Amino acid sequence: MGVIDYEVDGRVARLTLNRPDRGNGLTRQLIDELAELVERADLDPGVHVMLLSGRGTGFCGGYDLVDSAEGMGAPDGIPGDGTPLDPLVMAANHDPRQTWDPMVDHAMMRRNVRAFMTLFECQTPVVCKVHGFCVAGGTDLALCSDLLVIADDAKIGYPPARVWGSPTTMLWAHRLGPQRAKRLLFTGDCLSGAEALEWGLAIEAPPAEELDERTEVLVERIAQMPLNQLAMMKLLVNQTVHAQGLHATQLLGTVFDGITRHTPEGYAFQQRAATAGFRTAVRERDEPFGDAGMSTFKG
Repeated sequence: MGVIDYEVDGRVARLTLNRPDRGNGLTRQLIDELAELVERADLDPGVHVMLLSGRGTGFCGGYDLVDSAEGMGAPDGIPGDGTPLDPLVMAANHDPRQTWDPMVDHAMMRRNVRAFMTLFECQTPVVCKVHGFCVAGGTDLALCSDLLVIADDAKIGYPPARVWGSPTTMLWAHRLGPQRAKRLLFTGDCLSGAEALEWGLAIEAPPAEELDERTEVLVERIAQMPLNQLAMMKLLVNQTVHAQGLHATQLLGTVFDGITRHTPEGYAFQQRAATAGFRTAVRERDEPFGDAGMSTFKG
């Protein structure tokens, strides 16, 4: 059973994350499906624009880390295949009693980055609609999309910058500029949807009750454009980001992401998650900053 709903409505392909009971958390299945469906829509000559959204109370809460942080993704009784995507291999590589192999981490995470970047690299424009929350790895989906429409009361940001994470697609600086990217990543603070619009991260931040309507207006306007014109305009603008060194930054961000899980603080966070539960560990991480839960408090 799939975890992303796919529907073509006129010239619009709608990709809807459908794991609402888990905050649309990222899993291997969801990431693989995303890449497959983006390719499917990109090859469809009738599709002029994609709309990425999520069901439930929020867009995406990041990686589904409850299992992996509490038990390092090593479910009992499930045979492994020995690849870097094997949960047993990942669990062994995160064992503080053993030598860490950074290239095992990199082999796994770079495949995730490659899947997220299908949103950026495909010829078809991608609009991302965010409601509720878009945090941690969920921001990779939003930032790799071409245009972000976010409810004014939503929460977006990368709290794992505080411990156990580094943004792998690392489009923050390209979307916000170096100083504002540092402001968020030096603190792990988040923006409200209204602030995301003010900072230039979003193209529009309507009230939550108007989010669907305003997003539909945008995608329908894009859908009127010739497909070849859209492909050229997207390719043209994307060259600016590539010329600024995106590939090198993503390589570094992906390697750093592995390192963050193997620092003394990273191990301590994982051990706390294993004993008290991931949600408790996250709450304890964020409470000193005053922004646990849906708050975007910044001091």
